[in-house]
Amino acid sequence: MLNFLARRVVQLVPTLFFVSLLIFSLQHLLPGDPALVMAGEERDPAVIAQIRQQYKLDQPIPVQYVYWVKGVLSGDFGESLRNKMPVRELIAQKLPVTMQLASMAIVIAFLIGIPAGIVSAVKKGTAWDYGANLFALWGISTPNFWLGIMLIFLFSIELGWLPASGYVPLTENWRASLASTIMPAFVLGNAIAAVLMRHTRSAMLQVLESDYVRTARAKGLSERSVILKHAMRNALTPVITLGALELGTLLSGAVLTEQIFSIPGFGKLIVDAVFNRDYAVVQGVVLTTATIYITLNLIADIAYILVNPRLRA
Repeated sequence: MLNFLARRVVQLVPTLFFVSLLIFSLQHLLPGDPALVMAGEERDPAVIAQIRQQYKLDQPIPVQYVYWVKGVLSGDFGESLRNKMPVRELIAQKLPVTMQLASMAIVIAFLIGIPAGIVSAVKKGTAWDYGANLFALWGISTPNFWLGIMLIFLFSIELGWLPASGYVPLTENWRASLASTIMPAFVLGNAIAAVLMRHTRSAMLQVLESDYVRTARAKGLSERSVILKHAMRNALTPVITLGALELGTLLSGAVLTEQIFSIPGFGKLIVDAVFNRDYAVVQGVVLTTATIYITLNLIADIAYILVNPRLRA
């Protein structure tokens, strides 16, 4: 186990290097000049020259990359060209918001999608199966923006149970925080639950036809024990992969949902940074997102071993 973790951690270094190189290179393909954006409408040549020198924009791209990497390794992602704030502070402000929203969404997705997929596989061909598949079709087909608007209309306008928009940090008031994020979390979790249900159902159907499941039943084990202890543990492997990828997608910023519910998360930050040609913010956010993706894949690999003992060898 420790050797496996050591190998995976060593593999992260070249992966992050190539990711950082790709991020920095593609960023400079965006049209527009950040120095002109910062200079404002007057665009005094002296001011533009001073900006280029201050932010190393007058240096060749490889030199700019070296300066950027040195800063990243020391925890300095640069300064936002628009807000005049360190990118590290912007990420520290926005990432916890999206992490809370993504965590709630993935929990909702697991609580709905996995049980529905198991029931659908066990009750194949029955009303339970058709109902679960109908739910999956509805979840995949329903646009997030439409579902979000309908939830706001029902629970905020008609019933008055939940706030229509805004965000309250957990540290200020955890009840108000949950109330402000439960609807956007359900909107995001609904679509993921539908995908998880289909994958869980497919994996369970395959596992239920395997020899060791038939052997377990032949030994006289209860159907509950066969399903939960034998079939489900082996069927969860592809579901873990999917869950890790979906969580990474959520953490990278659910732009549309955050806009509908006025959630100040990662999605709005990256969109604003791209439109404003805020290079430092784009690079910092994308690198953080890539690091999260890689870390989640490592966690998923560890979860494989914990769920399936045969992989420990």
